[in-house]
Amino acid sequence: MAKVYLEPEEITLMEKVASNLRDRLLIHLLFHLGCRISEALALAVDDIDFENATFCILHLKTRLKLSCSTCGQRLGRSHTFCPNCGGRIEKAQADEQQQHRRQRVLPVDRGTLKMLKEYIKRGGPVPRDGKQLIFGVNRHRAWQIVKECAEKAGLPRLVNPETGRLHNVSPHRLRDALAVQAVKLDDSGDGLRLLQEHLGHQSFNTTAKYRKISGREHKQWYRRLWGKGRDGDVASQA
Repeated sequence: MAKVYLEPEEITLMEKVASNLRDRLLIHLLFHLGCRISEALALAVDDIDFENATFCILHLKTRLKLSCSTCGQRLGRSHTFCPNCGGRIEKAQADEQQQHRRQRVLPVDRGTLKMLKEYIKRGGPVPRDGKQLIFGVNRHRAWQIVKECAEKAGLPRLVNPETGRLHNVSPHRLRDALAVQAVKLDDSGDGLRLLQEHLGHQSFNTTAKYRKISGREHKQWYRRLWGKGRDGDVASQA
């Protein structure tokens, strides 16, 4: 049966097969912080507070409003013809670009801080635009690193629970792994709200989907349904 998410032991295997400290740190941070790949690649040395064991994460989201240059009708990115005037969309004009900045401060465990200190000591960070970026690689290379380490570790491709399609292990699957692990530990309302804050989800529904992925809530419901004293009693170890 195809797997939906990675287990912590599998991510440890990915770290072990990484060819260098930078790649091992990238995998480690994506899982332990549960940050997005864009957030990880934007991290700088100044974002780390070693004294208070925290990371400052800045999430920048850009929204571009497009419109027809002939009649001004609002357009989607996939439009070929204007739904209002019928003209062919040769070049849509950008009405307004909005940048939404959200910042959150995440706690960091001692093991991760120790790895970061060693990485910085070895001169790992890359100077760019007046900052000391932790990684200094582009998004495509970061995806390659994760995919290659998963393959070296002998991990299977993962199934998308919504589409049923198989995909290579990607940076976002490490974020998913942290979320599922957190839900397994605490799937109470307070636990999910803390997870929502940690992951930076605007919608609670986005966070709640990890209950479905872990399957824990469903199993507990089924055990209560066929509990003691009923025919077809479910084995406790299931």
